[in-house]
This record gives sequence, structure tokens and C-alpha cells, in this order.
Amino acid sequence: MKRKIFMIAAVLFAGVCAMQAAKPKVIAHRGYWNTAGAAQNSIRSLVKADSIGCYASEFDVWMTPDSVMIVNHDPTINGVVIQNTPAAEVRKEKLSNGETVPTLDEYLETAKGLNTRLVLELKTHDSRAREKAAVKKSVDMIKKYGLADRTDYIVFSKDAFKEFIKVAPKGSKVYFLNGDYTPGQIKFAKGAGIDYSLKVMKKHPEWIKECHDKGLEVNVWTVNEPEDMKWCIEQGVDYITTNEPERLQQMLK
Repeated sequence: MKRKIFMIAAVLFAGVCAMQAAKPKVIAHRGYWNTAGAAQNSIRSLVKADSIGCYASEFDVWMTPDSVMIVNHDPTINGVVIQNTPAAEVRKEKLSNGETVPTLDEYLETAKGLNTRLVLELKTHDSRAREKAAVKKSVDMIKKYGLADRTDYIVFSKDAFKEFIKVAPKGSKVYFLNGDYTPGQIKFAKGAGIDYSLKVMKKHPEWIKECHDKGLEVNVWTVNEPEDMKWCIEQGVDYITTNEPERLQQMLK
């Protein structure tokens, strides 16, 4: 009798663990910026994402003509074109919360003292040569700060996707963003999975199972509304990128 009770308890425990494991992980889009004192891609947004226990914090990177890596989403900051402007000039600009636009060095220096994973999005640059150089520099800097085992890479550029797979340390995860590679193509390229918009995933929900069948992972962005969060959870995606991480955390509870 005791053995039977133990076996039933073990099965129930395993079921609970499986349900917990099936929950998507929360990724803060451009950090947790939609909160007091923060701004998109600011160091404050990274710290805030860590403080609420986000699995990861996503951020965007550009390279200046003098090869300094800058953290910012748009190609411009207050009208200054990052790819065409020396870093010293870019650094004169301020984010909406008053912070100076951060370099990747500053961002990673802060990140190494936190627990949240990093999702580095390299933006599409104006030439293949510059993009290739930016991929290498990004990977080298992640290694420099000892963050290789805590960093994933995401890109829209097919060239950069292939380059990250080639130069990133073994075991690094590289995801494609553009939405026009099938799971089979991602698998063939040795990517870790797809990181597609909600619009793309609702058009191709069958890709979720296909990815999982091929050993690939699925992230969906940028999911902010409760009904869309619910859809992603029900579909069994692995990660959800959102501007509303606390809302998603509450839903997952």
C-alpha cells in the first residue's frame, strides 16, 4: 500500500514539474523600460529586468565608424546616425531618463553583476563587411566579460545569422528574427530556433510543433496584451518577449 501511495505521489510530482517546465520564460524587451526611472535599452532597464526576476533582458547593438559598440534600438539617437558618427559624438546624447546612451562595454560591465540572461540583438548594418566586424566584436566583448554562457544572439540579417553561428562559442544559441526561414532551414543552418513576431507565429502556428520536433526553440515578440500572452502560453512556446514583463509573470502564476 505504501509503495502504491509513493508511486502515485511520484507521478503527481512529475506532472507538476512537467507543467512548470512547460511555462514560457519571460524576456524583457529592450530591458524593463516601461517603469519609473527607466528608458528603452538603458542600463536602468537592464537592472530593473533583473530585479523582477526576468529570465532574460533583450537589447540592441550598433557599431560606430570607429568600431565602438553602442546600445540603442533605432539607427539614430536624437537625430544622430550611430553608424556614421564617431562614438564621442554619439555619447553626447541622452536617453529619455537622462542616462547617456550606453556603450556595450558599460552595459556588460553592469550585466556581469546581475543574474538575468542577455539577449543581444545585432542590428542590420549598412554593409556586409561592417556587419561581419560587428558580429566578431560583439562575441569578443561577451567573452571578455565572462558572459558567454549567459548570452543568446538574435538577428534579422541572414548574413549575420550565419556569421554568429560560425564565430560564437560552442553551445551559444543564435536565433533568426525575420520570419522567412522555416524550421527546417533553421535546423539546416544550425540555429537554435526561431524568434518571430506574434503576427508571423499566428500565421504559422504549426511551426511551433515543427520546431520542437526538430529540437529547436521558439520565442515570440513583442507580446503585450493579455489575450496574446494567453495564446502563446497555450501554444507551448519556449519564450515570450514583452514590454510588460510583470503582467506576463502574473499571468504565468
